[in-house]
Amino acid sequence: MESSPFSIAEWRAINLAAQGLLAPPADVAACVRQLGYVQIDSIQVAARAHQHVLHSRMADFTPAALDQALAHKRIFEYWSHAAAYLPMDDYRFSLPRKLALRGGDRHWFEKDSREMQRVLERIRAEGPLKAADFESKGHTSGPWWDWKPAKKALEQLFMEGELMVVRRDGFQKVFDLTERVLPDGISAEPPTPAEYARHLIRGYLKAHGHGSAKSICYLRSGIKTEVSAMLNEMRLAGELERFRHQGEEVYFSPSLTVPELPDKVWLLNPFDNLLIQRGRLKQWFDFDYQIEVYVPEEKRRFGYYCLAVLWRDRFVGRLDVKAERDKGLLRLKRLTLEPCAYDDDGNLLGFIEPMAQAINEFCRFNGLSRWKLEAASNATLKRHFSRQVWV
Repeated sequence: MESSPFSIAEWRAINLAAQGLLAPPADVAACVRQLGYVQIDSIQVAARAHQHVLHSRMADFTPAALDQALAHKRIFEYWSHAAAYLPMDDYRFSLPRKLALRGGDRHWFEKDSREMQRVLERIRAEGPLKAADFESKGHTSGPWWDWKPAKKALEQLFMEGELMVVRRDGFQKVFDLTERVLPDGISAEPPTPAEYARHLIRGYLKAHGHGSAKSICYLRSGIKTEVSAMLNEMRLAGELERFRHQGEEVYFSPSLTVPELPDKVWLLNPFDNLLIQRGRLKQWFDFDYQIEVYVPEEKRRFGYYCLAVLWRDRFVGRLDVKAERDKGLLRLKRLTLEPCAYDDDGNLLGFIEPMAQAINEFCRFNGLSRWKLEAASNATLKRHFSRQVWV
């Protein structure tokens, strides 16, 4: 087995560059293409996750730019490991899941073919519709397992590929027939297993710079054999090289170079592409991260909605945030620092000013005019940011 050509720190820098954090992508579609997907999430403690992920890579990002990319059919909504925006050019690689669901695989609930046909006929006749356009007498809104029949039918038709999302009204999906949404020139030919495996490998390495079969297959069942075989085929053909790290074979392109890192702090969303694979994050960044939204309040260690604080190539802290829009205030409920935030003598390293700049940018992005740090694990830091800051 070949030895690693780079140090751990250099691999981290390569990962950050591949994630689009060091040089802003040209636009929303280019960013989604670089990352492979951007996860959609409904939690709105501050800006929604998908908007925040894009902002972390493009300082001038606006939610309108995301809407435009969807309207111009440069991206589309479907399922990656979760609900996500995907590059339109990758449409055909969404087909294996769609065909499996059409063939009998179950998504969330039993499908109602009669209701699906009724919904489909209405959209065919009337044009784009959302769940609220379908009346359901005596049915009130509830959790996903208690959705009204039309909403279940819409989601099933969407997951099977009969419908696509044309836009969102608020956060509600508006659906139309796939045949009316899919742009000309986009292939609808299902990939072979080998093509699909190669697509996953190329996409993952483009987005991360390096990866193992396990990380490439993250939350995708039944494909590891094909991915492992394709990795070996690509290595033998000279397309990839490999080395062993912590018991895993790690693959990468031989054309990789190590980028320079700016003296910058990023406040990353809990659903950010860099954070989402917790095992990989621990392995390469030595950062043990868990979002505590789903943890009972009495068991939370760091806070309900903690952003990960990345300084250069190290995660130096966690910042629990809450946007109070009626007050124009970003509450920094608690900043908890990691051991790597300190030098050998226990002094804070020099990330305070880049940290303040990152908070200012995040505050402006959320449309807020001021922020205040309410608590911190470090007294020096708390004193430094003791006053309310206007941006």
